[in-house]
Amino acid sequence: MQHLPSLPVFEFDDKILHQGAEISRKLDQLRLEKFPPNARKTLRQFSMAEVAHYLGVSPNNLKRLHLEGKGPVPTTASGGRRFYTAEQMQELRLFLDRTGKAEAKKYVPHRKPGDKLQVIAVVNFKGGSGKTTTTAHLAQHLALTGHRVLAVDLDPQASLSALHGFQPELDRNPSLYDAIRYDDQRKAIGEIVMPTNFPGLDIIPANLELQEYEYDTPLAMQGGGEGRRFFTRFGKVLAELDERYDVVVVDCPPQLGYLTLTALTAATSVLITVHPQMLDLMSMSQFLLMLGNITRTIKQAGADVRMDWLRYLITRYEPQDVPQVQMLGFMQSMFAEEILKSPMLKTTAISDAGLTKQTLYEVDRSAFTRETYDRAIECMDAVNFEVQGLIHRVWGRL
Repeated sequence: MQHLPSLPVFEFDDKILHQGAEISRKLDQLRLEKFPPNARKTLRQFSMAEVAHYLGVSPNNLKRLHLEGKGPVPTTASGGRRFYTAEQMQELRLFLDRTGKAEAKKYVPHRKPGDKLQVIAVVNFKGGSGKTTTTAHLAQHLALTGHRVLAVDLDPQASLSALHGFQPELDRNPSLYDAIRYDDQRKAIGEIVMPTNFPGLDIIPANLELQEYEYDTPLAMQGGGEGRRFFTRFGKVLAELDERYDVVVVDCPPQLGYLTLTALTAATSVLITVHPQMLDLMSMSQFLLMLGNITRTIKQAGADVRMDWLRYLITRYEPQDVPQVQMLGFMQSMFAEEILKSPMLKTTAISDAGLTKQTLYEVDRSAFTRETYDRAIECMDAVNFEVQGLIHRVWGRL
């Protein structure tokens, strides 16, 4: 009987460390090629139609302002098309707010005295539900529409950070762990906030060290003291930034650990992403049951868990897929009022943009077929404007 040659034995840790380092090196090479010379992301210019859309005015209004020499001067391309930078969009917003009629001023939607900071936790127990995609686009959309936004990446895998140009293993960037750790190496949260390529949007990126919080917390709880109330740590440090932001959007890890519980205790609202398939719905059911039981336990320990709203966002939805349509109908029969009216459609535009670590708000429309991009951005805007409406309703605005 012929014996096949045995497979070579290898040291598992050496192999995965080597492969991880090689992938990291190649990704950094791609980043340097895409975002030279300092490997930091820039942002494209926006067409007059896009600027008008996010400002809530007509393109003719913007054109008139330009012809009258008012506001920032756009770049004029061939064919007379006008483009503004994101910074110029902010200038226009402030100009319109300063010169517009008092009763119609809605251009700068910052919090007013008495409006509480909105902290939105984006959660799901199962990976691949579009959680990070949802968080990134929501945070960027809120910034484009004039809000002061902080994105917090609580997932040690750091996908949200990567979308904003951070590669943790090479950049050595901080994470929320630096502000909520239990030892004397703790930093002030203001020291770990980083700017992004979107004006009005900052980020607290993630790194693998975040996982240490999951190991440190049980030990701290055994020791008593502040460890017993681990769930208050994020909320306490977030209070230090209260006056700087209108909205905080948190990308939670895809498991129900101490990081997720810490985020949910600090949150004022929850957005649960769910893919309309049976296995995903079963997983979400288990997640909700566990979350409810654990929340009840930490409330008994003194946690204050009260939400302004909870919504389910249907992600990667294919309207032509009959089982998905049936599953959506099944969900709506149970809690129709808590499902966002606008689903996030499955589209190649999002995945294609992700190849270069970009979102739909960053990529140029010309890189796609017009119908594909327009359908994707229209769907994304519908979701984000709906969430924005929930935020404004909490603040007492129509």
